[in-house]
Amino acid sequence: MKKILVVEDDRAIRLLVSELMKTAGYAVDTARDGVEGLEKLKKKQYDLMLLDIWMPRMNGLEVLAELHQHPSPPKVIVMTADYTPETLLTAVRERAYQYITKPFRPRALEEMVDSVLSAKPEALPIEVISATPDWVELLVPCDMEVADRIQGFLEHLKSDLPAEVRESVGRAFHELLLNAIEWGGQLDPNRKVRIACLRARRMLLYRIADPGKGFRLDDLPHAAINYPPDQPFEHAKVREEKGLRAGGFGLLMTRAIVDELLYNEARNEVVFVKYLD
Repeated sequence: MKKILVVEDDRAIRLLVSELMKTAGYAVDTARDGVEGLEKLKKKQYDLMLLDIWMPRMNGLEVLAELHQHPSPPKVIVMTADYTPETLLTAVRERAYQYITKPFRPRALEEMVDSVLSAKPEALPIEVISATPDWVELLVPCDMEVADRIQGFLEHLKSDLPAEVRESVGRAFHELLLNAIEWGGQLDPNRKVRIACLRARRMLLYRIADPGKGFRLDDLPHAAINYPPDQPFEHAKVREEKGLRAGGFGLLMTRAIVDELLYNEARNEVVFVKYLD
């Protein structure tokens, strides 16, 4: 049975989350703050910690920093009502696995916990190069699981934007990141993709650079972008023959969503821009 430690200052939330996790079939212990949480971690091994940020005696960010010294630290899902970029990016830098804002739907937390606990035991690190609200730059392993984690964190950085913009930019970014990880990095976690997300007053700019040699559009028979509009699924036959995952609409969809889409000469770096006017 997977073991979870809930470290939460608010008693009502602590009890709610504890009961929710027990109902889902997990063994659960609780702590009122970071000091008590670390004491319990010395006595028992946990698979996951659900961690509040602002607590007395020792806050959640300090707990994350202390976990680096632990011989076998649990994965951490940060639970907080503080979704400022500074807090979020510090959590990423301190290797939080995922992030959920309060108040949250119980089902959403349960699904996140199930996903995190079913993932690989060892969490691949995400290196933070720059962590300002206007310039976020990350170095991430070429692993599909990491792509989902990155998506979850970056979604919260755009929380002040209209939902339509958040969703469209998120879809474009996720598709281009998957392409970089799968095709550029060949799903090799020892290789890295460099991501930069810039926020200006009137635009969002994303840059994704992969470690591959690049590509030519003519060499992508598995992509929908290479077929006329009256043959929208012709590429699916090629993907099936090659044993590729379903998809192939990424570049076509991205071109329709963003305002500017630019590649370098080798096509192993891409920049897209979404204007906010």
